[in-house]
Amino acid sequence: MAQFKCSSCKTTAPLSTLSFKCSCGGLYELDFSTPKFSMNLIDTKEFNIFRYRAFMPLDNDLWKQITLGEGLTSIIHYSENLYVKLDYAMPTLSFKDRGAAVLVWLLKTIGVKKVVQDSSGNAGNSVAAYCARAGIECEIFVPKGTSPKKIKMIESHGATVTVFDGTRDETADACRKKAAEENTYYANHVYNPMFYQGTKTYIYEIYEQLGKIPDNLFIPVGNGTLLIGCRLALMELYEAGLIKKFPKIFIVQSEKCAPLFNATDTPLEIVPHNTYAEGIAVGKPMRGKEILNSTYAGVQEIILAPEEKILPARSELALGGFFVEHTTAATYAAYTDYISKHRLEGNSLIPLCGAGLKSEK
Repeated sequence: MAQFKCSSCKTTAPLSTLSFKCSCGGLYELDFSTPKFSMNLIDTKEFNIFRYRAFMPLDNDLWKQITLGEGLTSIIHYSENLYVKLDYAMPTLSFKDRGAAVLVWLLKTIGVKKVVQDSSGNAGNSVAAYCARAGIECEIFVPKGTSPKKIKMIESHGATVTVFDGTRDETADACRKKAAEENTYYANHVYNPMFYQGTKTYIYEIYEQLGKIPDNLFIPVGNGTLLIGCRLALMELYEAGLIKKFPKIFIVQSEKCAPLFNATDTPLEIVPHNTYAEGIAVGKPMRGKEILNSTYAGVQEIILAPEEKILPARSELALGGFFVEHTTAATYAAYTDYISKHRLEGNSLIPLCGAGLKSEK
């Protein structure tokens, strides 16, 4: 039976706990033995991420009341050595729907009636939409300067939006303070490891669609929700004997906010600067140590997205038919900047994480 386990003191807690972290201050990880991955266990009658529910700790069918048809996004051969995965083709126009669907399944299962969450926009929009679907009251904290389009989308789902006059990290602190003071469930995509059970389906889909995993994966990282999910699934595929080697993972950070770049065991203490890549503008990633001290068996490299190349990258993608938000363009900017300076072996894949209209003023 799945349970939470503290990453620091190893104390366990049931999935029904209302605490978002251990009493010792450590963050939870999921204690769950995933069945050996097999294509035969995929429910091909379901056209959403729950087709992979055999590899998730789901013990009821409430997901049928939660799903909005997330997942199964297309992979396009963009150029000679590059694939793009259209993860903005989701119900709320971002990849965060993968994690939100599974997280809200848990909320519905344990009977949560109200949640608070903080976000730069996309995760908040996803949680708001799935909470609306589940009949759960929702309040989302966003930092000042968040795209008005994202705020309007969150509000459209019936959620309350609190715009906090501070940075992304200060906004998170304020949200956690309210959750503690009002004893409200903190439905956070960084703290709750059930979120990663959704984001790992990104890798499942790549394998199911291509029959392989590309040699290089470029992944935008603020708090690392997609990265952590990807590493979980890659280990599952490797242990099942479906891949013989791990892909190289390029961890993309904004050059204006890069606490992991040149860091060793602990994220650097930085002062975030304004960046077009608001989705990864996280100065204090809560799972930063976990990201840096990963046991991932493949090669990882942390690279930067040059700020002056983000808008040209966005224009280039749009002229190719893909209108994406600035954070997604930052990932492509990092890719093109890297290959202009280094020889990159094999083929690569980048996620198109958010739709362009979401970052228009």
